[in-house]
Amino acid sequence: MNTRALKHFLTLADSLHFGRASDACNISISALSRNIRQLEEELGVLLFNRDNRSVTLTPEGQRFQRYAKEATTQWDLVCHDLTNNSDKLHGKVSMYCSVTASYSILFDLLNRFRQDYPGIEIKLHTGDPEHAIARILAGEEDITIAAHPRTLPRGLVFKPITISPLLFIAPSVQSDPDVPMVQPTSPTQWSNVPMVLSEGGIARQRTDVWFRDMGVTPRIYAQVTGNEAIVSMVSLGLGVGVVPKIVLDHSPLADRIQTWDVQPALEPYDVGLFTLKKNLKNPLVNAFWSLVADKPSQGNIQQ
Repeated sequence: MNTRALKHFLTLADSLHFGRASDACNISISALSRNIRQLEEELGVLLFNRDNRSVTLTPEGQRFQRYAKEATTQWDLVCHDLTNNSDKLHGKVSMYCSVTASYSILFDLLNRFRQDYPGIEIKLHTGDPEHAIARILAGEEDITIAAHPRTLPRGLVFKPITISPLLFIAPSVQSDPDVPMVQPTSPTQWSNVPMVLSEGGIARQRTDVWFRDMGVTPRIYAQVTGNEAIVSMVSLGLGVGVVPKIVLDHSPLADRIQTWDVQPALEPYDVGLFTLKKNLKNPLVNAFWSLVADKPSQGNIQQ
């Protein structure tokens, strides 16, 4: 069986750039383009929309991406089993996490993982943690690091790593008279505070619940993607935000921020690894999963 065409497709689907994909596959752009066209002819559908400026996956390409990823993974596992080389795992594991998690949590895990399994390559993608679980469910990643939601989708498993409080943060120096330097003490005062909040995700859900319980309609100054962006905007004095403590602890702007001891406190983040239960049958995924010791999950207890 020749899985080369599938791997070429996956590389292009990941980078969405023929030049970068051809370099990664160590073939010419014309050869890569020819391989993709042959795949499309065999399947009878277009896998990519391409023009002079961009390359994007078609809906059919997104479905085929899930198949190609699973097929190449299974092929690598069969090759591994047949060679009976159980003490030397080889292959790739794809991961997704926020930029903060990549150096606050993943750094130590990768150091240990590389020493124990030098033959396994980690393919890391970073971005908004709000998308982490969706990427796992879509089959785009093998493992993600994110916060435990209130309910866990069917087929998904979680292993806790750390607990991080969810904090209200304000600028330490006032540059806008509308942004208070002292924590509000009444619902009326809270309703006048310009807030910088996530567009969605767990932090936004818990903040919305907190304001609703207080009987306050928050004044939204900005809705942004990514906790790091919230810290940046708050440090500039543009409003008050809500971020996990783990983000603030590793931010270069932490000295421009003050935290408020808001009561009742927001429900903390239960941060850990996520994967599909079926992925644990993959020895490559299971090897990384085993790096984290088993311990009770606050998210699981709440369910």
